[in-house]
Amino acid sequence: MKTDVVKPRDVFYNPTRLTVPLFQRPYVWSQREQWEPLWEDIIRLIDVIEGHNQEATHFLGAIVIQQIPTGLGGLPTWNVIDGQQRLTTLQLLLDALHAQLEKRDLTDLADQVLRLVENPQSYRKRDQDRFKLWPTNRDRDAFDAVMSASAPVDYGPLPTSRLRDAHRFFSETIDAWLGENAELRATLLVGAITDRLEIASIRLDANEDAQAIFETLNARGTPLSAADLIKNFIFQQIDSAVAERDYLANWADFETPWWETEVTSGRIKNPRASLFLWQWLIARTLMDFPIREVFTQFKHYVNTVEKDVSVLLPQIKAAADHYRAIIEGSENPIGPLTRSQLFSYRVGTLDSEISRPLLIWLDEPEQAGVTDDDRARILDLLESWFVRRALVKAPSQGSNRFLVDLMQHLSRQLKDRLPEAVEQFLVASHTAVGYWPGDAEVHTALIDANVYGNYRRNRLRMVLEALEDAKRGYPGVNPLAMGPIVRDKATIEHLMPQKWRAHWDDDLDEEHQLERDRRIQQLGNLTIVTQALNSKISNGAWGQKRAHFVASDDVLITKEAFALADDAGWSEDAIIARTGRMISQICAIWPAPAGHVGLEAAPPTPVTRASVDIAQLIAAGWMEAGTELVPRLQARNGARAVVSQDGRLYIDGVAYDSPSAAAFAVYTGKGGVNGWWFWGLDGSDRRLTDVRSDYLDSLGADAEADDDDAATAEDVLT
Repeated sequence: MKTDVVKPRDVFYNPTRLTVPLFQRPYVWSQREQWEPLWEDIIRLIDVIEGHNQEATHFLGAIVIQQIPTGLGGLPTWNVIDGQQRLTTLQLLLDALHAQLEKRDLTDLADQVLRLVENPQSYRKRDQDRFKLWPTNRDRDAFDAVMSASAPVDYGPLPTSRLRDAHRFFSETIDAWLGENAELRATLLVGAITDRLEIASIRLDANEDAQAIFETLNARGTPLSAADLIKNFIFQQIDSAVAERDYLANWADFETPWWETEVTSGRIKNPRASLFLWQWLIARTLMDFPIREVFTQFKHYVNTVEKDVSVLLPQIKAAADHYRAIIEGSENPIGPLTRSQLFSYRVGTLDSEISRPLLIWLDEPEQAGVTDDDRARILDLLESWFVRRALVKAPSQGSNRFLVDLMQHLSRQLKDRLPEAVEQFLVASHTAVGYWPGDAEVHTALIDANVYGNYRRNRLRMVLEALEDAKRGYPGVNPLAMGPIVRDKATIEHLMPQKWRAHWDDDLDEEHQLERDRRIQQLGNLTIVTQALNSKISNGAWGQKRAHFVASDDVLITKEAFALADDAGWSEDAIIARTGRMISQICAIWPAPAGHVGLEAAPPTPVTRASVDIAQLIAAGWMEAGTELVPRLQARNGARAVVSQDGRLYIDGVAYDSPSAAAFAVYTGKGGVNGWWFWGLDGSDRRLTDVRSDYLDSLGADAEADDDDAATAEDVLT
């Protein structure tokens, strides 16, 4: 076995044949998960090389290949044991680049790239010897079609496949990036891809046990976290005489359970220590980069900015201690919080780890001159920005870059003018990724909305808690003695119950019954209770329910609602009136500047659970055509469905347009059924709803209420 760090030019330049064995899975990489990040890494690498580090490289990962004996004069051949997705993607990228270079008549550069894709004619004994890589049998026709297509490539007639889609993505992206007069950019791009991407190449002799090595590499090892890599890097540079002292004083805490706990950011889990170091480094460098690059970026920061790690370690420790104090304080359900802790709690319910670098930045030594009042004002403004965007379901993609831009802007301002600079920056943004919604948009989003169904429970509870705390004077200078409401513990209660027909039946006709069903899910019908009501009271008549609240509950927003009830009790008119009042209170708790209108154009339609279908999951790479689904509820014996490329589900050759329609065809229980809960992935404990939720999380979109609560049999019935 021989291990080297190589470049794509080293892998592909010499005549060779890299064959993907038949037992390997087909090509499965997707745009969102792999193609886009790879392209972004390449462009970022070019920026770093051009900007400040002529020696920069980017590590792609590892490949394992095993030599296959060939006769004298034969084409050197290797089996791809591991890394076929990476190698296939590189070949598609290089071929797409070659096509774009030919299109622009950049023949010298095109020839350099072609040598990495095709073997010389003199080495080809068979047609398939043309390409350096030959994929598994399921992918060969599609691979050959797209790689053989003449430039400029017409993708329309080519077979539908991930390979075609990847080639098209890279071709179109390269075309847009090169632009006009592209020779200089093309030179940079060819150089970056061929000579600055790094791959760990493990080459096995023909007689080595490839399977044992593959299992060891992929199953038996525990990969090092970013925190592990950074620790090793730091303490290699510290004198051994003081290394133990510095470790105990400044690093040992990172290896305790609190810091080793895995925390989800987006859909990715990382140890909290690694997540903190990433966020701290963003705050220090004011650069936006993915967490997978934190070790590389940290090394560059040490080598170019803070070269004395013995000075750097105490700075990291101080920031980490404050970071932990804010998070642990925000998790305390009882009593007042500091402004930073309250911000952390409220914004944390929005799943916004992207706010952490800014909190760290505010507490760095360079901001020591910022007063406590100014810090509080900055957090007031940012909390309003976060909450309002969540309420109107503004897209969250790109928000991390927006907040880094904000920190860069603030770093250039006078320290006594930071609140004004924050407000001006937020007001000036009129793009979907950064705009600050105005009062009118918040009102439009909430006035007729099914907030109970459309917002996650913890987010909705946080808003109701804030309304209650405002009544109690928290946060403020004259709070009531009763203290703030207990956080993250209260139950959301409907004033008019969801099962209103038992005790609230007012002989309504069908139209008015539907109207009531809609109104009871609106903001004005919701409150919070600190002790869960039993079902008799929860679903009881208004008089019984009101009496209980008066005698046993101290929630002020509930008592305030009583004044809106008419002689007949709590009604739809009262819900409408209270909804409008609560929206005004929300806008007062999280204000925007007077006259601020937010986005000048209508925001893009948000992606919601209701808007996602199977075809969209396939197009986004979250499912594959041909996936087999099995029932998770009682169904006809042997029932299973197969997913088609267009998103339909086939059962015994019959196509169904939706999961629920397919479920209804085989469900043997009573009533209708929610197909997203009914169908699960064969061989897995995951349901369709889990795949959809992961996709929504990747977009920063809200999942609906059932994501927070375990589904019951009643939940899956329609």
